[in-house]
Amino acid sequence: MRIVIQRVSSASVEIDGKTRASIGQGLLILLGIEEEDTREDVIWLCQKIARLRIFDDREGVMNLSVTEVNGEILLVSQFTLHASVKKGNRPSYIRAAKPGKAIPLYEMFTGCLATETGKEVKTGVFGAMMDVALVNNGPVTILIDSKNKE
Repeated sequence: MRIVIQRVSSASVEIDGKTRASIGQGLLILLGIEEEDTREDVIWLCQKIARLRIFDDREGVMNLSVTEVNGEILLVSQFTLHASVKKGNRPSYIRAAKPGKAIPLYEMFTGCLATETGKEVKTGVFGAMMDVALVNNGPVTILIDSKNKE
């Protein structure tokens, strides 16, 4: 599993010109699921996100988690995070999980993240064409791959 986490002042998802979900201060999380991903990847990432200290404390040091600042969470599925551009100029998405595998893991991720953070997790719609808008605060953008736990 790969995620892109962005610390945002606000973010929203629109589908067919209608707002599906929006948040104020918090995290926009883009989630890419690959065929080899398992329940263990879900749990590890959700625990990591819940404890990730990327919000400023009173001294301006990134020392607080999304729960400590009472931030919101918006989760958007994004299979293109598993694009391979090794050959040619057109990305290959062969590593991205097919919907039959990805949807249950996406739903599990949503529930696990809500449990770990104690917060409602707002979402886009899996597989839909979405317009994602955000105001990246900082900017702070972090990439995490559950297969590369550094």
